[in-house]
Amino acid sequence: MGLIGTLMALLFGGGRNAVRETVEVFRPNAEASETRDAARAAAALGQFAAEFALPKRGWFDRAVDGLNRLPRPMLAFGTIGLFVAAMAEPVWFAERMQGIALIPEALWWLMGAIVSFYFGARHQTKNQDFQKDMAGSLALARKIEAAAAQSAGLMAAQQHVAPDANAAVQEWRARHER
Repeated sequence: MGLIGTLMALLFGGGRNAVRETVEVFRPNAEASETRDAARAAAALGQFAAEFALPKRGWFDRAVDGLNRLPRPMLAFGTIGLFVAAMAEPVWFAERMQGIALIPEALWWLMGAIVSFYFGARHQTKNQDFQKDMAGSLALARKIEAAAAQSAGLMAAQQHVAPDANAAVQEWRARHER
């Protein structure tokens, strides 16, 4: 083998590419950088998809959830309607309020307990669902952080020569930084 063949085998042989490895000390590999960026973007999109995904639910669950959303607006609009009725038909309103005044106190206590338990249970359920979703998002974020750390470790392992550990680069910097 001639001198040129030996030189080419030295630069490109043995499964290594000394030129590429040397250039990657000064400039990152564009293809590997794009691959890492694509993996990072895919992981972020996966996290967003998992965070905002709605669970699969049947028609009955959706109907009951819709019915559970009615009491608060009905109470609010009903109260506003009472004000409108009091202004529009004061005699009619006064007759209805006399009927309400005849309701025994025990029924008012029962009504208060039912409304309190309903809204309290709904609040507790929503709060627990929120905490469960937050715990799932936190667990997913930890998995992504671990994958990113592993990716950074692999990237560091792939770089054979760090720029600061290269004696030729240090010598060149020393000459040109004066």
